[in-house]
Amino acid sequence: MEIKVPELAESITEGTVASWLKQPGDRVEKGEAIVELETDKVNIEVPSDEAGTLTEVMAAEGDTVRVGQTIAIVSAGETSVAAPVETVQPEAPKAEAPKEAEKLAAPAEKAQSSASKPIASPAARKLAREKGIDLADVATADPLGRIRVQDVATFEVAPRQAQASQASAAAPKTAPAPAPAAAQAGKPEERIKMTRRRKTIANRLVEVQQTAAMLTTFNEIDMSAVMNLRKRRQEKFVKDNDVKLGFMSFFTKASVAALKKMPYLNAEIQGDEIVLKKYYDIGIAVSAPDGLVVPVVRDADKKNFGEIEKDIIHLAEKARGNKLGLSDLTGGTFTITNGGTFGSLMSTPILNGPQVAILGMHSINLRPVAIDAERMENRPMMYVALSYDHRIVDGREAVTFLKHVKELLEDPESLLFEA
Repeated sequence: MEIKVPELAESITEGTVASWLKQPGDRVEKGEAIVELETDKVNIEVPSDEAGTLTEVMAAEGDTVRVGQTIAIVSAGETSVAAPVETVQPEAPKAEAPKEAEKLAAPAEKAQSSASKPIASPAARKLAREKGIDLADVATADPLGRIRVQDVATFEVAPRQAQASQASAAAPKTAPAPAPAAAQAGKPEERIKMTRRRKTIANRLVEVQQTAAMLTTFNEIDMSAVMNLRKRRQEKFVKDNDVKLGFMSFFTKASVAALKKMPYLNAEIQGDEIVLKKYYDIGIAVSAPDGLVVPVVRDADKKNFGEIEKDIIHLAEKARGNKLGLSDLTGGTFTITNGGTFGSLMSTPILNGPQVAILGMHSINLRPVAIDAERMENRPMMYVALSYDHRIVDGREAVTFLKHVKELLEDPESLLFEA
């Protein structure tokens, strides 16, 4: 049975082999995952539709594969792969049956040749054929002795360097080319290939910077009232909802209320049209192993504080375990990111296209605040930032949005009266 790259998503036609969960010769049960593929947004495990033995893999880890491409073969039954051949001393052939002895010798020679054949990934064999390299000469650090693409590529370096050295000795003396600064100083370096997801994140951020007229406005919020409310209600909230009452649910509810007053911040541009979203799917930026991802809390306007907190915790756990699905990441209308988790005092968040606005939270710090003309108090203050696309959002709307968020959080009970 052929294992093929499944349909990934509407706009995704290829992925990268992240890791083989099974190796040639391994037993595979029906529905058991064989390989993990990395796409632009999420990792996907590809299962086997039948039980059997994985007999061949046709793509190496790191290879790019397309939807519909065959990447492995699973054979029914207990098929053995590259099993060692036991050497048996053949009996002396009888004089009356020389042809039988020749037949026995031929299979033994063929088996011995197969057993000594190097184990290599299909991609490594292809590269070796193209470069004219004998795989028997290639060393590998793989604990199972499998030759990988990088082993073949590295094997080429020594001969080429030797040829270059001989050519340099025969050539007339010229001024040497300047060495790179790091190499000249002998300082250590490490080169790490970007993952598909990291490259996608990088490309999207650059694209947003180039296509949107991005602007940021700032304000600050006195978090005293929210912190006091959490302190008073935390025990009962945990008892009722089995989760803690965090800051993010307050900001989510306040953002939804402000978006209803300023609908152009809950929109996107499609061609020469502005699409105003009449629903509130709020993206919550989460740090994951391969970079920042933005899973979405659906219908945040229809959920209470407990439901929002549960959704955020669930999505964050899936993100850190690389278990987010495409449905978790698509369709958000507005994003909230919390740099304060890492100690950020102030930053300018970048839009999460095609959305036109993003709210940035930051760390809470005690700062002196003027209570009136005569009194000062130290208050827990947070700087907040709203980045927006100035093509459809004017400064008045952005400032008003942020001011309304501030007012709601400095009087959090007022959130109960928001429609």
